[in-house]
Formats: sequence, C-alpha cells, structure tokens
Amino acid sequence: MAAKRLLDVDESSSHEKDCREPKRRRSTSSIAAVIGEVARMRSLQSLCSALEPMLRRVVNEEVEKGFTQRARISRPLPLQIQAQEPSNFELCFAKKLSLPVFTVSILEDEYNNPLQLILLDTRGNQRVRTTLPYPIKIEIVVVDAEFARGECENWTSEYFDSRIVKERTGKRPLITGDDVVVTMRDGCVSIGGLTFTDNSSWIRSRKFILAARVVPGSICHGIRIREALTESFSVKDHRGELYKKHHPPLLNDEVWRLEKIGKEGVFHKRLTIEGVNTVQDFMKLWVVEPTRLRTILEMSDRMFELTIKHAKDCDLGNKHYMVRGGYYTVFLNPICQVVGVTLNGFPYSTNDLNGVQMGHVENLVKNAYAHWGSLEEVDWFVQENSLLQNTN
Repeated sequence: MAAKRLLDVDESSSHEKDCREPKRRRSTSSIAAVIGEVARMRSLQSLCSALEPMLRRVVNEEVEKGFTQRARISRPLPLQIQAQEPSNFELCFAKKLSLPVFTVSILEDEYNNPLQLILLDTRGNQRVRTTLPYPIKIEIVVVDAEFARGECENWTSEYFDSRIVKERTGKRPLITGDDVVVTMRDGCVSIGGLTFTDNSSWIRSRKFILAARVVPGSICHGIRIREALTESFSVKDHRGELYKKHHPPLLNDEVWRLEKIGKEGVFHKRLTIEGVNTVQDFMKLWVVEPTRLRTILEMSDRMFELTIKHAKDCDLGNKHYMVRGGYYTVFLNPICQVVGVTLNGFPYSTNDLNGVQMGHVENLVKNAYAHWGSLEEVDWFVQENSLLQNTN
C-alpha cells in the first residue's frame, strides 16, 4: 500500500509538472515575441529617422520644380491666348517722335509740334479715329524697349504694367512735365512740356519706349483701351545736344550741324579757313563752285553725297535777291540758284538762253556770290507775278 501511495504521489507530481511546462513555454515565447517586436519597432524607427532627411529633400525639390513650371506656364505674355482682354479701342500717337532725344529737352513730334494722342476704333481690322461720350484720364509712362508687341499687338494690361520703367533709386521721376497726366475729350489730346530726367544707358536694352495708358482705376465703363507706344529710342544726356545735327538744317545753322561734319573736326576746320561758316555758305559754294567745295573737303564720294543730301533738306525761306549787269537782270534764291532771268526787260527761262547769254548769266551769278552782302533783296512773290504778266 505504501508503495502504491508513493507511486501515486510520483505520478501526481509528474502530471502537475507536465501541466506547468506548456504554461512556462507559452510564457517564455510571449516574452520573446514582445522583445522581438520591440526590436523590430526600434529598427523601423531608426530606418525612418535615416530616410527622413532624404525624403524631405526629394519632396522639396519636386515641389519647387512644380512651382517653377507653373510660374513659367502662367507668366503673363503679350500674346497669351488664354485670359485675353478683348479690346476694340486703342490710344495712338498721331505723329512720330522727334529724334534724337536728350535729357531736359522738351519732347516733340517729327514736325517740332507738341505730341498728340488720338483714340482709334480697331474693329473690322481697321484703325479709324473715334470718340467716347465721356472723358478719359491718360497717363504718360516709359516702357522698356524689350516690350514684346507681337504680331497681333494684343498684349494684356498686366504684361504692359510689368514692362514700365521706373526711375533709378535716388533719382527724380523718369519723365516730368505738366502733361504727364492729361484728360482726353473728343478722342484727342495734346501733350506738351514733357522731358526725360535720365538717359537710357542704364537698362539692358539701352532704349526706352514712350507710352500712354488709361490711368489705373479711372472710369472707362468696363472698356479695355489698349496702350499707345512710340518706336524705341535712346535718350542721351543733354550735353550731347550741343553736338547734335539738325533735321532739317537751317540756313543760319553752323556748318558742323550737317551730317559727316564734326564740330571742330578736320572738315569743319577746312571750311572755316575758306570762310564757309554756315549751312547757307556751304550751299552757295556748292551751287557756284562745286569742284572747289570737293577740293576743300577731300571727302569720299559717299560721305560727300550724304552731306549734300542733308544740306538740301534745308528750308530756303522766302528771301530772294537781284543782280544786274548790262541788259541782264538775274534773280537768285538764298543759296545762289537762279530762279529768274530778264533780258531787256523780258523774262527768259535758262533753257531758252544760248551759250553766250548763259555765259553772261553765270558771270553775274559768280559776281553775286563774291559780293553777296551788297545784293538787293526783292519780294519774289511780287516780282514773279510781274514776270508772268510780261510773259503774257
């Protein structure tokens, strides 16, 4: 019996031990799983920490690239097809700008008159002067010469505003005058007294465009009026005006105002020595003794032609002169050209004179050139009418 009890006790103890072993194994495996999970989490966290800077850099680069492409695509272009502002009206300068342009000098048109702005209706591919039933407030501004007009000249107001040139830091407004802002009525307005305060050499294109726009915020009843633009031009310091050529030249201009004759240059000095001081002196010598003029200048044929062409643009005015000799009376314009001849009181065309008679006339012309200061001035309008009456 005792042996049986010992056996039962041993079996019972063995059974309890067998029951406890799986629990111990399950507990041990659970702890190992937790430890493994923790280790994996720490490894993943370390990996994320290592990847984070690289991922941030890649994301930033892609975002910046996207913004750059978007900015390039959406940049306001003068010919942008989308978001166009349809306009049937535009401002326009009536005449071209007088060139060259110098600082401080008043801006004028090519005929030396105040600038004039007009309003045009561009419907139907035509440009016709028009008016609006209300006044338009207009501002004169300066635009960079790199302004892209495009083939259809249909730029947006945003693009135009982006090309406006402002004064340099510390300088006065780039363009000044009483008419920087004007009011247009009846489709037309004059603009006078405008001057540049700075040259154009400091911008990349080295040229400006004079422009006119409707003052932002002014009432136009929702109508888009396209801006007026001149051709591009350089603005030089007023010191250069002292040496500028006149277009057209005047009779009493100093001779160096002509093309290819520089002030105090070789040609100028040669002419001065010969008593040719003004444009009128130059033209008289060219009419009477062209060969002598060529000898004095010693210019190339091309340069001489350009100088003569410029001089011939001169306004001769209304003065005329008379020289007598024997039976002949010869009438001359201010540059010693023959405009009329009478022989024994009867008018003749130079084409009607024979060789001997023409020789007398030429001698009288040379004598008149040599004694120009003593010639008798005449009223050519009256004299011409008298000659016509004698012809009839």
